[in-house]
Amino acid sequence: KLIEWLKRNIQGDKYIWLIAIILSIIGLLAVYSATSLLAFQQKGGNTEFFLLKHFLLIVFSFIAMWFAHKIDYKYYSKIALIGLYVSLPLLFLTYKFGVNINEASRWISIPIINMAFQPSDLAKLSLIIYLSSFLSKKQYDLENIKTLIMPFLWIGLICLFIALTNLSTALILGATSILLMFISRVKISHLSLLILFISISGGIALLTGQRGYTAISRVEDFINKKNLPYQLEQAYIAVSTGGLFGKGPGNSNQKNFLPQSSSDFIYAIIIEEYGFIVGVTILILYLILLYRGLKIFIKSDRPFGGLLSAGLSFALVIQAVTNMCVVVGLLPVTGVTLPLVSMGGTSQLFTGITIGIILSISRENERELSYV
Repeated sequence: KLIEWLKRNIQGDKYIWLIAIILSIIGLLAVYSATSLLAFQQKGGNTEFFLLKHFLLIVFSFIAMWFAHKIDYKYYSKIALIGLYVSLPLLFLTYKFGVNINEASRWISIPIINMAFQPSDLAKLSLIIYLSSFLSKKQYDLENIKTLIMPFLWIGLICLFIALTNLSTALILGATSILLMFISRVKISHLSLLILFISISGGIALLTGQRGYTAISRVEDFINKKNLPYQLEQAYIAVSTGGLFGKGPGNSNQKNFLPQSSSDFIYAIIIEEYGFIVGVTILILYLILLYRGLKIFIKSDRPFGGLLSAGLSFALVIQAVTNMCVVVGLLPVTGVTLPLVSMGGTSQLFTGITIGIILSISRENERELSYV
């Protein structure tokens, strides 16, 4: 009976379900270790406080994933434009009046439940759904530059408003948009214009946004290798002392010194405690997730479903690879988390919804094949 219930209710690509579960378990263990001292100091010795909080977020994210995968993905195209119209004022309000952490206002505090909401998560998801829907409907008219004016404007606007407080997230979203356009067979000359739009948005954000000076200084430090930021120095120590098999669960030394050890730099703690092998395994899991998402894209008979699966998979994996590259010194310091692994708030829920939509596309593909 249990197997029958699972077959009825847990549908879609089983490998994606498995990857989400494995990464969430790794994240739960790493968050517990990284936050133990902080919880002891701030919560009166209750070292399980952040563990329980993160566990509940994981549960809610999987509930969101389940609901999202049960909904026919075609309905998401009908609300994408609404999401974009809602996102713009929310992003502006966050920029002007949001909760300021580390000199950046990226969150809006939700009263009563006392949780921080990041409007950029809604904007990213809405933009990718909108682009996938638009490109699928206009697939035979993409050689006309006039057709692409509206999506270009939306990409430029959303990237600009996100970049005012979070330049790295805007760049990841811009890269995802370009990839979506590319696999939709948009001409290279038109893509060059889109890159110009995104570059202009980034330039305006550098001049007027909250993190312009910080972003420039981080790039300079990365190029010159002279002034190594404190958090990056601690991350390097964690990675270099982890060895092949790590120091063991909970035995990290750098978690007591590394800022954002449970979010932006949790990958460093994982390598320190579990070693190089687990670090590479996590990278492989994300690459398999991308492969499964692109396989859904290839098998999909409906252009919208295929593009949406590819776009959401690109967004998740590009963010993950960016986070890991920062930790090991291949990219300048950014403020992006490791999806499914880092401790987060509403971002965890939106990750669950994102994967749920990919699973919904896979579920519909399987259903259509069963009718053939």
